[in-house]
Amino acid sequence: MKPIYMFGKGNKDMKGLLGGKGANLAEMTSLGLPVPFGFTITTEVCEYYTKEGKYPETLEAEIGASLAKVEKKMGMKFGDADNPLLFSVRSGAAVSMPGMMDTILNLGLNDKTVEGLSKKTDNPRFAWDSYRRFIQMFGNVVMEIPSSNFERILENAKHTKGIEYDTELDTDDLQAIVEEYKRLIFRKKGKKFPQDTMEQLHMAINAVFGSWNNERAILYRRLNSITGLNGTAVNVQAMVFGNMGDKSGTGVAFSRNPSTGENIFYGEYLINAQGEDVVAGIRTPKPLSELKKAMPEIYGKLVSFKDKLETHYKDMQDMEFTIQRGKLYFLQTRNGKRTAAAAVKIAVDMVGEGLLTQEQAVMNVNPNQLNHLLHPQLDPLAKSKADTIATGLPASPGAAVGEVVFDAKKAHELVEQEKRDVILVRTETSPEDLIGMNAAQGILTARGGMTSHAAVVARGMGKCCVAGCQDITVHEKDGHFMVGNMRVSEGDTISMDGAEGKVYLGAIPTTNADLSGDFTKLMQWADEARALRVRANADTPHDAEVARKFGAEGIGLCRTEHMFFEGDRINMMREMILAPDKESRKKALAKLLPLQQGDFKGLFDVMQGYPVTIRMLDPPLHEFLPHAEDDVKAVAGELGVSVDELKEKIESLHETNPMLGHRGCRLAITFPEIAEMQTEAIIRAAIEVRKDGREIVPEIMIPLVANINEFSYLKEIVTRVADRIINDEGIDLVYMVGTMIEVPRAALTADDIAREAEFFSFGTNDLTQMALGFSRDDMNKFVPDYLAKNLMEHDPFEVLDQTGVGQLMKIAVEKGRQTRPDITLGICGEHGGDPESVKFCHYVGMDYVSCSPYRLPIARLAAAQAVIEEAEAMKAEKAAARAARPAKPKAKTAKKAAKKTVKRVAKKTTKKAVKAPKAKRSAKTVKKTAKKKTVKKVAKKKITKKKVVKKKITKKKTAKKTAKTTKRSTKAAKKKTTKKTVKKTKRPRR
Repeated sequence: MKPIYMFGKGNKDMKGLLGGKGANLAEMTSLGLPVPFGFTITTEVCEYYTKEGKYPETLEAEIGASLAKVEKKMGMKFGDADNPLLFSVRSGAAVSMPGMMDTILNLGLNDKTVEGLSKKTDNPRFAWDSYRRFIQMFGNVVMEIPSSNFERILENAKHTKGIEYDTELDTDDLQAIVEEYKRLIFRKKGKKFPQDTMEQLHMAINAVFGSWNNERAILYRRLNSITGLNGTAVNVQAMVFGNMGDKSGTGVAFSRNPSTGENIFYGEYLINAQGEDVVAGIRTPKPLSELKKAMPEIYGKLVSFKDKLETHYKDMQDMEFTIQRGKLYFLQTRNGKRTAAAAVKIAVDMVGEGLLTQEQAVMNVNPNQLNHLLHPQLDPLAKSKADTIATGLPASPGAAVGEVVFDAKKAHELVEQEKRDVILVRTETSPEDLIGMNAAQGILTARGGMTSHAAVVARGMGKCCVAGCQDITVHEKDGHFMVGNMRVSEGDTISMDGAEGKVYLGAIPTTNADLSGDFTKLMQWADEARALRVRANADTPHDAEVARKFGAEGIGLCRTEHMFFEGDRINMMREMILAPDKESRKKALAKLLPLQQGDFKGLFDVMQGYPVTIRMLDPPLHEFLPHAEDDVKAVAGELGVSVDELKEKIESLHETNPMLGHRGCRLAITFPEIAEMQTEAIIRAAIEVRKDGREIVPEIMIPLVANINEFSYLKEIVTRVADRIINDEGIDLVYMVGTMIEVPRAALTADDIAREAEFFSFGTNDLTQMALGFSRDDMNKFVPDYLAKNLMEHDPFEVLDQTGVGQLMKIAVEKGRQTRPDITLGICGEHGGDPESVKFCHYVGMDYVSCSPYRLPIARLAAAQAVIEEAEAMKAEKAAARAARPAKPKAKTAKKAAKKTVKRVAKKTTKKAVKAPKAKRSAKTVKKTAKKKTVKKVAKKKITKKKVVKKKITKKKTAKKTAKTTKRSTKAAKKKTTKKTVKKTKRPRR
């Protein structure tokens, strides 16, 4: 294990080892950008530290040696009282996790070095401000004292002096605050603030590695499906200072607008400040456009460097910079977080600019982000009539309507337990607020800018956010915010427009977003690349219309039971359930027949020839009956039966475990008349469509089959009814009968079932439930603990369990195709809209995925990415195989290369002669060409003089031979050579 890399020794492709920040710092150093020097402690050390509870034995010595290199490069010494070198100690995982892990700035300051820094810079205020900041960050991050304790001391000092901003504190004020900070630490921890700089460094490294498993970092990884990482790296970097006066500053810049995707240089900065001031939202920063006026030379360099980085990384960059006394430094670059709309626009624009290929553009958009594009917007008409009560920065677009809540944990509880829509309102957010930000419809902050914590995290989540809303004053403890004289209390409803940064009192209706332009273009590129087809889970013509709008190529699951709950149908269904015998049941079902037929025709009409898979009745019958006392009485009256009679039926249908009870194919085996009615409705609807001259191939799906006998029994009923109706109508109609693979036994015996079934559709909801032994209805009592304790990477009902459930699917795919090579295979569980699950379906060889209509764009993009990733993996595999081949001796290689060149030239010449007999070449020309090209090749390979002479002799012989071949080929071409002769002269396909 190599535990440390100096900046410049790694590169951007080493993110797994150096973390995103470390890899990019190394890359920027190599590109010649002004990066303060430092080193990266690798993620492997973090993994070792997490598992073993200690560091590798060589680490301390490596840190010492690395410090010496930085000291030499920077011309300063760590811990020196006269010329102190200070460091930032920052986290950096392979995947960006903004604000989730810990950072310490100004490390190396103590009571002696602060005096040295003061003299060296001739700026005592700056030195003591840096010391104050360091103690506050170190005390919070490393010594785990809540930040509010330090903030209270700072706010009291400002209040006593009657000032608003930190920058108005003088040196004496800052010295007094430092002493109070040190007393606070001793009071809280029973030990003094460490003065030894090496002790500070080791404690900071421990804290950053430890923050990998803090609560907010774990939550962020879970929410963003970040798995499989070793841990975080630690970047120890020489400090440069943005708080050294009016010619110093700090900022965050994006090479394009992260909210809209426009190709406009975008960002914010603060004069006389450090980076945390910008991202934490402590002070509201200025737009970069003002830096162009204040420091034109610095602005020009920023523009030049951002162009260089964007072209190099081929993606929108998020950059942190510091200006120290008129000199520009880059502290970080990374692929920037952006809204879904911006992600799509940037990808499409970059193809137009020649920066990306279509395939790269498809890979640059996170499929899950597309879900954010479908978020509603405030209704334009209603919005125009509403009064704006406050305006802030349009930090993240979209609409949010909900109750005002001031506490993150409370927001989470209201959403989880009471299913209420809330808007989290804070003075400014911090990483601890993540749980509430994730639950809320939107986020509103009084302070902070477009690059503040609230803005960056909201954009990544696709949440509406209005930041830096200075019109409001937030009183979190008292549970209200003020807008002038207006008081908005917790529980009041507000509406927000994240694209305009506006806040409205009360609820404004929302409308669905319009998808066109760049989105359509990106989806077109995805459709060109993907192999998997996409279908929708849809039960009504309206659902089907929405699905077609989002690109559905058929319906993969129509749940017929949903049709029985509409209007009077539920009573017809109840009448069937209460019927005393088969004939009575048939009469009740006859009432449902035309209604179901109309439903199915509506689906066929919308789908216009695309396949439609219809699942026969699946849930147990007790789900159609009432259970509350009042409902029982009401239904009994409507059906004309006694309450006791209805209660007796309900009791008889009661099941201990309904999901494993009398449902699915078991229901149709007990009551075959249900299957008969549904088959008739499907076939008659299809015949209506065929009579109108349109194609349709209905797919009839039998659910919950566990063995071939169940399927064969029901298939006989379906085909008997279907064939009779088709024959009676005298029409040509093709239909398919298949099954849903949702029982583990069905997956394991798929070769047997495929003898009868023409298609499989994987019902991964139930397959997951049965394979894991988890009840979907009860899992929330324990699965959150599994996720929090890293016992599972994902909720298995959201992301397919590929190593368990996935293997059952893989077995079923292989066995099904073994018996029936042309079998159609798809997936219709909720996993059909999850990107990783979609990719798995591609890799195991399925034909389609089916998901809810609004997740279709996600499935389309993920399916395309699966093809591109597979192609890239194959290229990498071939390259690795080539690299692994043993090297041949140089002389022999050169000799072989020379021979190949002669053959290639001869073959090329022969081919041309055959293809175009008119453009004959003389034997002399062929000889000359072959000779010239071979000599060139030999020269390149630097063969010795003696061998060159030998090669020339070979060449002459070969050239003569080539000339003869060419003459023969030319003659043959004149006589119209046979296909076989021409084929021999062609270059073989690679």
